[in-house]
Amino acid sequence: MKWMIASDLHGSAACCRRLLDAFEKEKAERLVLLGDLLYHGPRNPFPEDYAPPAVTSMLNGVKERLLCVRGNCDSEVDQMVLEFPMMAEYAFFSLDGLDIFATHGHNYGPENPPPLRRGDFLLCGHFHLPIQQPRDGYTYLNPGSLALPKDGTPHSYLIADGGAFTWKDLMTGEAFEPLRG
Repeated sequence: MKWMIASDLHGSAACCRRLLDAFEKEKAERLVLLGDLLYHGPRNPFPEDYAPPAVTSMLNGVKERLLCVRGNCDSEVDQMVLEFPMMAEYAFFSLDGLDIFATHGHNYGPENPPPLRRGDFLLCGHFHLPIQQPRDGYTYLNPGSLALPKDGTPHSYLIADGGAFTWKDLMTGEAFEPLRG
């Protein structure tokens, strides 16, 4: 089962359009969004084409294919305009035999993980860096940021397919190696 995973859109209509184009091109069954959908946050610069109402409309257009968790920049006011649930702090699901705890990363993250079993995956956004890192019995994954990547990393998303994970550059669609450390 092929799923696309992304985070930290921060109200960028340009990045949302690119994301939804990539979602269709990838032919993924679901789009998992790890929070920070509409608002850029007080510490972040304005992202390219900052337009939360346009992002709202685009995401509402694919609402039946979304699985979302709340980010630190998301609020109850955002939920009032979004036609899909996005206020949960986390989601736990199995995908292709892998148990995955998905959260934004500001409450549970690599430095303060939830209780996990050996072999589980902790999937977070928040840090704006594409990462795959074995931790104490589990694997930490971060798709990176769609709108505001850090440290020279690309605007990125993650594909989960057949028990494997592939990071892709949002601008080119090319696969790349995530940070490992």
